[in-house]
Amino acid sequence: MKKYFFLRCGLSAILLMHSVISIFSGDVSNFGLLFLDTIGFSPFGLYLAWMIKLVHLASVALIWVDSFIRPVAVCNILIFIFGIYYVHWQNGWFVVGGGTNGIEFNVLLICSFLQLMFSECPTEKKRHH
Repeated sequence: MKKYFFLRCGLSAILLMHSVISIFSGDVSNFGLLFLDTIGFSPFGLYLAWMIKLVHLASVALIWVDSFIRPVAVCNILIFIFGIYYVHWQNGWFVVGGGTNGIEFNVLLICSFLQLMFSECPTEKKRHH
């Protein structure tokens, strides 16, 4: 059994749904062309949007085969930090309730990836029974 099974399930479900739904609905292209290009990423907004979604998709597989966890975590954390900066910060903390489209969900995802990345502290001594 993999460590942090439920954390891996949650992260995988979120990344999978966030990427697959937006790919099939056309939102990836809209995000790239109608948002990223207009805030200064032109002419690369579309490519950046697709790169983000493909990183999310690849991350799902790598999380489950327990490979490249640190690079996966770093890539996703960077995506979420940029998401906070460019999309969510202006809306405050709350995703729903005290506001909408805030940063709280991204903060939780960042903390979740940090937990996966640092699940075993190299300075901890292993206990032998």
